[in-house]
Amino acid sequence: MPLNIPNILTWLRIIMIPLFVGIFYLPEAWMSRPLQNITATTIFTLAAVTDWLDGYLARSLNQTSAFGAFLDPVADKLMVAAALVVLVDLDRTNAIYAFIIIGREITISALREWMAKIGKSRSVAVSFLGKVKTVAQMVAIPMLLYHDAIGPLDMEFIGSILMLIAAILTVLSMTYYLKLALPHLIDES
Repeated sequence: MPLNIPNILTWLRIIMIPLFVGIFYLPEAWMSRPLQNITATTIFTLAAVTDWLDGYLARSLNQTSAFGAFLDPVADKLMVAAALVVLVDLDRTNAIYAFIIIGREITISALREWMAKIGKSRSVAVSFLGKVKTVAQMVAIPMLLYHDAIGPLDMEFIGSILMLIAAILTVLSMTYYLKLALPHLIDES
């Protein structure tokens, strides 16, 4: 494993997962719910920024590695899955949305791995639809973690709408990837 700045940032993102999850399970005598909300949201947002930053630094410093290419999406999926489980537990999002998003991530990861094994990984490269889905969920999650209103903005309502949009885009993008892979799946059977 190459120890470089991008990989260190990815490991830090993984370390931040139990931190933002654990915040919500502290006794309220230690930390009030509003303080839990802002602290967890800050940690999650910082982790999301490191996701962008590690990719940017890997490319600009020419520090890309096979290990980093493997670990980065794993860290992303762990971070999103942990946040969704917490949000379901706090009754801040629908369990069906979480199931759809986590299920899609597992399915598409397995599909990409299989396509790489048969030399067709470019057939299921990240699509624009997948990127829009990621943006919707990465904006929705901090809003739902924060949960409280910011002035006239109802974070819970806006986050819930964005999570619904993310769930719909998740189904559409999974369908898109499966449709691209179907001819290869048929050829290999």
